[in-house]
Amino acid sequence: MESHLSRHTTKDRRAEIADRIHGELTRLRLGMRNLAVVEEARAVLAERCGCPPEEASDRLWRMAEESGRAVEDVAEEVIASAEPADESRSPDLDMPSWVVSALEVVHVSAVYLTPIRDERDRVVDFYLAAANDRARDVTGRRAPALIGRRLLRLSPGVLSSGFFDDYTATLETGTPLVRDGVEYVEVRDQALWPACVSVRAVRAGDGLIVSWRTHDEDLLVAGWEGAQRVARLGWGEWNLATGRVTWTRQMYDIFGRAPQEGPAPLEALPAIVLAEDLPALESQVRTLLHHHLAVDGELRIRSRHGIRHLRLVSEPVLDGEGHPIAIRALAQDLTDLRRRDQDLAIAREQAKWQRRRAEEEHRIARELQDAILPLHKGLLTPPGLVVAVHYFPAGETARIGGDWYAARLMPDGRVLLAVGDAMGHGFTATTLMAQMSTGLIGLAYTGADADRLASWLNELILHDGAAITSTGTAVLGHFSPDDRTLSWTSAGHPAPILVRDGVARLLGHAPGPLLGAVEFAEYPLNTTMLKPGDLLLLYTDGVIERRGHSLEEGVAALLRAAETSAAQDGKPGVDTLLNRLRPGSVEDDVCLLAIQVL
Repeated sequence: MESHLSRHTTKDRRAEIADRIHGELTRLRLGMRNLAVVEEARAVLAERCGCPPEEASDRLWRMAEESGRAVEDVAEEVIASAEPADESRSPDLDMPSWVVSALEVVHVSAVYLTPIRDERDRVVDFYLAAANDRARDVTGRRAPALIGRRLLRLSPGVLSSGFFDDYTATLETGTPLVRDGVEYVEVRDQALWPACVSVRAVRAGDGLIVSWRTHDEDLLVAGWEGAQRVARLGWGEWNLATGRVTWTRQMYDIFGRAPQEGPAPLEALPAIVLAEDLPALESQVRTLLHHHLAVDGELRIRSRHGIRHLRLVSEPVLDGEGHPIAIRALAQDLTDLRRRDQDLAIAREQAKWQRRRAEEEHRIARELQDAILPLHKGLLTPPGLVVAVHYFPAGETARIGGDWYAARLMPDGRVLLAVGDAMGHGFTATTLMAQMSTGLIGLAYTGADADRLASWLNELILHDGAAITSTGTAVLGHFSPDDRTLSWTSAGHPAPILVRDGVARLLGHAPGPLLGAVEFAEYPLNTTMLKPGDLLLLYTDGVIERRGHSLEEGVAALLRAAETSAAQDGKPGVDTLLNRLRPGSVEDDVCLLAIQVL
């Protein structure tokens, strides 16, 4: 019994909302008819009185005020008493001989207008003196029905759209008219005919050549075909003046209707929307038709495919005076998305587990970093050098990186210097960092030069047997205390900076490829002669990366900071340099070796 009453109540609710939508549409269409009657009467009075349209409009309103009747009623009487429009044709007009030939060249509708002037030489109307074979107005009338007619009686819509004033201005000034995508409303037989048009006009002789193109529904629908297939969108238009509804093919699929059924009118929507969403539908229709505002919302409908979740983005199409003449809507089928809500709930639980795992990996990664690089900040004093170390891991858990360094005296008396970066963040990057740093130190005990060490390190990373591809960068070399020579190579890493006599510059070099990127990679060996007092900077990209700035800008900032720090401190002032370069917290690992040559 309760179920029966519920269904009965829902049915009544649907009928009530459908009636309200129908009533709103009826009110709008009545208003459109009244507008059409007034526009047509203005054109009749302008012709009858031989005056400009604005004076005809004033006369119409005075007639209504003097008679105490509605302007629409007076307008109907004016139209009823007028000479039939078909009989209001021009006499034979003298036109330049080239006009007809020129019109036929135009690939769209085109006419030649000649002005009609009053005794004060004001333009009060135009004759359509000639038309090409393709000429067709928005109501479907072709050239024979256009030629010889007065413009205002034939097309009263040129008044409210502003085209009459535009034509007059073009005739008087010679400035060509170009208007694209105009929502034009024609008036014919006391009814409105909306259309989207693009118009061109140019002065030619004593008249105007006017051409126009109508963006009809077929063209508009064709333009949506590609987009709707890609984005699973449908498009529809409800013409409020004519009652015609136009849908794309995808719109039928979204609403679960067969094309032979035709598109659904606005009044039919309450019958297919779920009862729970009827208030939302009513609110959207009221916003569109009453408040003239666009709406974006979701509705559920019942179709032959079951319940569908739709997103509707709709907007009213307004005429020149702000009255709605059509409703256009984009529909997107969100059914699959909503069906994935349950999967998202599962994914959220998995994300919690992943977060706990990430926190554990972070703890292990931090401990591994501390074990491999116990000195995060301080001074090292290998022979002939003072090395200031600054190693600072990123503040965010997920962004712990793979930056590393090495500064170690080797058995042959040379000092191994290196800075590197394992690509990525988190536990994987830290593991690769450990492999690179410990691998390099072990290989360095062979006494091989930096170029050979880089090649071996590349092979080590490339063939480590991991399931994922691992890469990294490094700059590494040997400092010889006896002659202060630095022999070094770069594996895809930013070049070292040399500060000498207060001037900072990048060391020129031939760079090698990333570590772990290609097999049998070769790394050129560079040699730089150093002098006492030189300051050498080895650094990772965390030093030069700044949000909103390029790497080149970051390098330039480091060069400026290095010159300033060297000039003021006279020693490896890493803290001062970094504070000038990037105050505050960091988003990536920062590793910097400031090496003073003694």
